Amino acid sequence: MTVFSCRACGTPLTGPLTESEVDSRPATDDNPRPLMVSGTFTVNDDEDYPPLGVVFLNPDDIQGTRRHGDRGRLNGCCDLDGLDGPNLVCATCGAEVATLQNDCWVGHSLVHLEPAAVTTA
Repeated sequence: MTVFSCRACGTPLTGPLTESEVDSRPATDDNPRPLMVSGTFTVNDDEDYPPLGVVFLNPDDIQGTRRHGDRGRLNGCCDLDGLDGPNLVCATCGAEVATLQNDCWVGHSLVHLEPAAVTTA
């Protein structure tokens, strides 16, 4: 089991997670299906979906964060499209730690962690 934490202050950003494959089944309506089953993560190695090397999580598995204070990072139609840089910061120290993509048009909802901003335990 892996727990991801903020590198700057040590705040846990997830509970214990197990590495797994993505859930690539398409969404059936305007609500994007999570890319990962809750309780799992994967490291991106798909060159067609940059950035490479980031950790993907189910949005339900992120904790210890809050939305970015820069409104320019919070764009989207129905929620966050994640196209303008990290939009989640550590709730304790404010470090940019992740990007949430869960807007109606993204296909799969996900959180990707910023590799330089997180550590594992």
